[in-house]
Amino acid sequence: MVTEETRAGEREEEPLEGDEPEPTVGRGTDVGRQFLETRIRDLKPRTAVTVPEDATVAKVVEIMRRRKVGAVMVVSKRRPKRLVGLFSERDLLNRTLSVRGYGRLAVSRVMTRDPQALRPRDSCAYALNKMSVGRFRHIPLVDENHVPVGMLSIRDVIDFLVELIPEEINNLPPEPQYQFVKTPEGG
Repeated sequence: MVTEETRAGEREEEPLEGDEPEPTVGRGTDVGRQFLETRIRDLKPRTAVTVPEDATVAKVVEIMRRRKVGAVMVVSKRRPKRLVGLFSERDLLNRTLSVRGYGRLAVSRVMTRDPQALRPRDSCAYALNKMSVGRFRHIPLVDENHVPVGMLSIRDVIDFLVELIPEEINNLPPEPQYQFVKTPEGG
């Protein structure tokens, strides 16, 4: 310890490097409780991108590309347009590309039928649990009539978690074993 004299003539001890107290981590928020109490609607998920069940795979893929989404909700042709399926990048890779002439197929033939869905009032923790257990990257959000109102992506959840994580953790220096060598070896 190094001592330093203060204005009042008192001696104050200042810690040496390495003797500092543990950093105070957190922004004064209990991350777990905040995650449990936050509702999906508070994350402001994307609005629903829907396609009719008779749309062709080629048309749906073009919509996904143009709207920059990884999944679309497939809705019934009758009103109200209720959720009947989900078509995602995984469906394209695992169910569609192996079918000859897949571009002309109706999306209803290769979509995930009756996907699990949540309501905007459900908690973020519940959504994360559903996504983890079901191995989903997207989960549809529906109203009380099962009409799509939005889509929650794992990216939305991760972005929210990053907001909750204390600043000290988000700004940690990289691991030493991953740092780039500043001077060439053997030189």
